[in-house]
Amino acid sequence: MRARGTNASHSVVKLRFFEGLGTRELEVIRRAAMERRYPASSVITNQGRPADHLYLLISGRARYFYITKSGRKTLLLWLTPGEILGSAAFLSRPSEYLMSTEAIKDSSFLVWDSAAIRGLAVRYPKLVENALSMGSKHLGWYLADHVALVCDTARERLAQVLIQLAGVIGQKSPEGIEFDATNEELASAANITPFTASRLLTEWQSNRAVIKRRGKILLRSPEQLLQRAA
Repeated sequence: MRARGTNASHSVVKLRFFEGLGTRELEVIRRAAMERRYPASSVITNQGRPADHLYLLISGRARYFYITKSGRKTLLLWLTPGEILGSAAFLSRPSEYLMSTEAIKDSSFLVWDSAAIRGLAVRYPKLVENALSMGSKHLGWYLADHVALVCDTARERLAQVLIQLAGVIGQKSPEGIEFDATNEELASAANITPFTASRLLTEWQSNRAVIKRRGKILLRSPEQLLQRAA
């Protein structure tokens, strides 16, 4: 990990966390941050530790995960540039990170300590509004995930995970949408065993709904996949 004064590109003005803010306001907010780089597989935040920093992902990819009491690692939401983590840093009462976060690829973040981000929130309330809007989106994702866990079959859950990942981290190609994910990652996200994930992917590959390629998955048609999973 490396920290230094931020010189992030002007593209940050397009991030949702900065929506509704002017150029001068953005310069003040950015000067209050440090830019930190994390190599792939490194842990950025740890569940149960003080939530004393707010992170804004500006390049790379990360994801939330949770360690259960039995020591099982459960994968949660994938994060792409523009997402924030550690929103509890806005709170005046000391809080803890509810989940851990790890870098999937080499990633860069703008980072504010809790005192700095609370001070900025007083000056620029739009920051809090944007953070709440982004948090509401995450809550909707977890709600849908919980409902699927209660109501859907293993086939339906895995199909939804594939479609969600394609929408979040996928790259479009003439053949469909391609993204990188292992059987273990997909199984954890869908709350099924790796064996079940492998069996279903093999079945869907035989009818060309998905294609596996060297650690990557090509989703040819979300509609076709949902039909196969029903």
